[in-house]
Amino acid sequence: MASLKPKTVPFHRERKRKTNYLKRLKLLLSKKKRMVLRFSNTKLNAQLVEFAPTGDKVLVAMDSFVLKKLGWKFSCKNLPAAYLAGLAFGKKVLKEGHQEAIFDTGAKAPLHKGKAYAFLKGALDAGLTIPHGADKEIFPSDEILTGKHIQEDLENVKKEGSRKRFTQYLKSDGEHKKITDAFEQVKKKIIGN
Repeated sequence: MASLKPKTVPFHRERKRKTNYLKRLKLLLSKKKRMVLRFSNTKLNAQLVEFAPTGDKVLVAMDSFVLKKLGWKFSCKNLPAAYLAGLAFGKKVLKEGHQEAIFDTGAKAPLHKGKAYAFLKGALDAGLTIPHGADKEIFPSDEILTGKHIQEDLENVKKEGSRKRFTQYLKSDGEHKKITDAFEQVKKKIIGN
């Protein structure tokens, strides 16, 4: 008879790939607050979370729909919206009296020059202290953050006549040409507040 070691069953959240417990442990051992960023199909959700033995305590929370109140008429999940949401979240966190945090992206690894790093750049530009390394190549370029690439792609789509991509922008009848202007206006409102 073979004596096999019994198989250990991972925790439920680990089996569902919702929580990476080794990564979470490293974040908690730092004893700093975590800036948690999660994505949905329509928006970005951000929270400043503090560990407590009874459960995590949310200190500050915000989603990217806040941008609509500031005059943003475009998608609340694209790169320019991610940067603006990070900037607004950073200002809100500083207003509440918190100065530093650790970036927690959850179980998924963020892509270089993606939405998570656009959000992080916004939070850093707001004045939060977040360790991220000195590598500037992880952040999207300023042209991408302002939405210039969206304008160029939309103009190419209009020339080609294909309406499968960017249908929401094309329904706005020329509003897409103002995305960089809208970006600057919302950014000034956030910084002004």
